[in-house]
Order: sequence, then C-alpha cells, then structure tokens
Amino acid sequence: MLFLRLIKSLFVLVFISLGVSSAHSQIKTAWPTQAIRIIVTFTPGGAPDILARVLAENWQRKLGVPVLVENRPGYGGNIGADLVAKSDPDGYTLLIGTVGIHAINGTLYERMAFDPIKDFTPISFLASTPNVLIVNKQLGVSNVQELIELAKTKPNKLTFGSSGIGTSLHMSGELFKEIAGIDIRHIPYKGRAQSLPDLVSGRISMLFDNLSSSLPLIRAGEVQALGVTTLKRSPAAPEIPTLAEQGLPKFEAVSWFSLMAPANLSPVIQRRLNQLTRQALENPEVKNRLLASGLEPAPGSPQDLSKLMVAESRKWSRVVQQSGAKVEP
Repeated sequence: MLFLRLIKSLFVLVFISLGVSSAHSQIKTAWPTQAIRIIVTFTPGGAPDILARVLAENWQRKLGVPVLVENRPGYGGNIGADLVAKSDPDGYTLLIGTVGIHAINGTLYERMAFDPIKDFTPISFLASTPNVLIVNKQLGVSNVQELIELAKTKPNKLTFGSSGIGTSLHMSGELFKEIAGIDIRHIPYKGRAQSLPDLVSGRISMLFDNLSSSLPLIRAGEVQALGVTTLKRSPAAPEIPTLAEQGLPKFEAVSWFSLMAPANLSPVIQRRLNQLTRQALENPEVKNRLLASGLEPAPGSPQDLSKLMVAESRKWSRVVQQSGAKVEP
C-alpha cells in the first residue's frame, strides 16, 4: 500500500509540474496583452520615425492593443537605446535600431552605458536608404567636384551638419573628408528637423541626410542635391548621381534600420515579432509607399541582422579611428 501511495504522489507531482510548465508556456505565448512602445532615437519626420509608424499602424490593427511611437533623441541615439537596453525583455519596449547605434557608437564614444550588440535581441532588418549630400543653393556649386574645389580654397571654412555625433550622417561627412582630402567643420544637431532650416538659410554649407527625408526639399527646389552615397543610383531619385561616379569611386555609406528588443527576450516573442515585421513590410502597398520615399524594405531573420551588425561595426570602426573623432561621456 505504501508503494501505491508513493506512485500516486509521484503522478500528482508530475501533473502539477506539467500544469505549471503549461501555464508558463501560455503566459509566454499570450503576448501581447498590453500596449507596445517603439522607441525612435531621433526627432519625428526622419526615416526611423517613418518605419516605426508604419509598424505601429500595421500591428495595432492586427494585435488589438495600442502600439505607441516615442521619440527619445539625443547623443547619437544612445539615450533612447539605453532606455530600451535597460527595459524588461517582455516584448513591450522595442527599438528602431540604426547603423549609428549598433555599428558606430561603440567606437566613437569613450564610454557607453550599454553594449550595442550584447544588450539587445535582434528581431529583423527593416530597411535601408542612401544618404544624400545636399548643399545650400547660394553656395554656387552644382556637382561634387566643384564643392571639393571650393572646400580646398577655403580650408576649415565650409561646414557640414548632421543629425548628431556618431550617426551615419556624421560618418558620411567624415568619410567624405577622408576620401576627398578636404577640411570641413562638423556641426552636430539634435535631429534633422533642426539642421535643415540652417542649411536652407545658409548658416551651414552642406548636410548629409537620409534621401527619404530630403526628397521633399530637393523636389521643392529649396536645396541642391549633389549626390547619393550608394554605389548605384536610387530608384526613388535616379536623376541624382552617386558620389562614386563623380570622382570618389570608393565612397559608400548606407543608413540602415532594424527592430531590436532588450537582451534575453523570449524566443517565442522574438519569432512572433519577426513574423509581424515581415508581414508588415512585405505588404505590397506598404512596400511601394516606402520605396517611393527612398526607403528600401528588406526584412530578414534575426541571424542575418546579427551578422550585419558585426560586419558594419568593423567597417565603421575604421572610419571613426581614421577620422580621429571621439566623444567624451
């Protein structure tokens, strides 16, 4: 009898254990049950903000919970990224990652409050866009070679703006200085919304910006576009030549964006977020809208995103080191 009672007790323990395990599994797969926040590390209106709002609009319809976009600009994206890195890995706080945050800042900043790769769970690559070199129309140049000649006659007099130290826009300018052999001063801003009025008014000479963000100003004739930073012309603006075809054959700088979560996110939620992202960006209407604005959507696997971040970190660390740029905390 004692033996039978022991067997019964063992079965009870097994069933309780299975029940607890099932309950934990249901908790994990019940996501989402509350509002989701997508953190954008730059001011509204730019490419990261556009992508966040596309995802939010699509997910809110599908998931039936609020999906909120929060803009947390500052320190090349580090303020918003740090917020996400220190959030609970529950799938409710996400980040629009950038090449600046995950491939540049680790070398540029003397000390960082988070690790750009280890403190995040990759979800999916989102999209890329060429950067474009735009100048004040009163500068009197119509192509890249004319700008280089002008810069050489006025060393350290011409200025280039960016949406912040360490962003791909800043590094595009540093790469331009290196390859063209010119000396121009960097003027960092908190975001593109602050830099563009200064460019139009002539307070700064030139600016590297995401093509997707600059197209309306270019087409309105408010600024002069000299070249895009990819090796091939953009389908969104094929009339704008590349810098590579204007005497800078090795010039290539692409702004890319990703979806990230805090480290140690449940694989179940990671897969669900990846699936939702792919569905949103592969929708033909969404895809065509993004392409028309200069963004090329290309969602993929978390593993592909991880490989990209490692490769891009190697590339941009060299540019940062050669530029001599460094940011004290």
